[in-house]
Amino acid sequence: MKRKPKIITIALGVIGICCLIGAIFFFVKDFVDRQESEDTFEALRTSYENYIESEPVTPAPTSPPETEHVTESKVPVILDTPSPSPSATPTPVAITNPYKGSFLANDDMVAWLKIPDTNIDYPVMWTPGDEEYYLYRDFNGKDNKNGCLILDTDSSVAPFTTNLIIHGHNMKSGAMFGNLTDYEKESYYDSHKEMFLYTRDCLKIYEVIAVFRSQVFKKSDKVFKFYKFFQADTQEEFDDFYNNIKKMSLYDTGVTAEFGDRFITLSTCVYHVKNGRFVVVAREKDTAEQYLPIEE
Repeated sequence: MKRKPKIITIALGVIGICCLIGAIFFFVKDFVDRQESEDTFEALRTSYENYIESEPVTPAPTSPPETEHVTESKVPVILDTPSPSPSATPTPVAITNPYKGSFLANDDMVAWLKIPDTNIDYPVMWTPGDEEYYLYRDFNGKDNKNGCLILDTDSSVAPFTTNLIIHGHNMKSGAMFGNLTDYEKESYYDSHKEMFLYTRDCLKIYEVIAVFRSQVFKKSDKVFKFYKFFQADTQEEFDDFYNNIKKMSLYDTGVTAEFGDRFITLSTCVYHVKNGRFVVVAREKDTAEQYLPIEE
């Protein structure tokens, strides 16, 4: 009878050791996967930084010294110089895409998202045939629980839909959209109002217009579903989206929009409710750069 407790104790000890080894294995694997993923992204970022540093800086043209034209009474003479016609405004010259190397490295990359002075500085992947392909894969297609930032299947950058929805994991390490919830603090928003989206063709600058918590609802729920808005072809469709995001916003950013404007929506999981989502919406402010076609 005394042998049974001893056998049970040994068995439990073996199981405990196996569990510990398993936990260590998964911890190490997670660390290695995360490091490999970050190394890949860092290499892509370095490629961008090297491009920026290698670009020649064109010195600003110097204006000739102004000559004072006066009559004998020292009254300035107003020269009748015609103003340039608005149509004479030069068209921006297309330049090489700073993320050309990244686009060539993986055809599934449709953009690069960067929010200055944050860790959000990643490629955005788009796989219409399988939206979740990069959910748990890194830029190179290797299994990785961090995944990548994913452009929703129903969004498009060529041509642009009214709204681009980008999904990303809320990682405890801060990777992907792990720090997106910092936008809950208005003071954080004050320092991070803009975000940049580099596509194959151009650089778009966006300004944050709304920040809110929501969730993925049942199909039968008759409520506003931010994740279903991609295109506004009518004033009514635009108003439904715009009025709802402004009403739900945790604070007033002071940024407004009108029919015809375009948006980018960043979404990540939060756990205040089942299937909760934390959402940051930004309005397109400007097209800052135009890029030459990307060729091999």
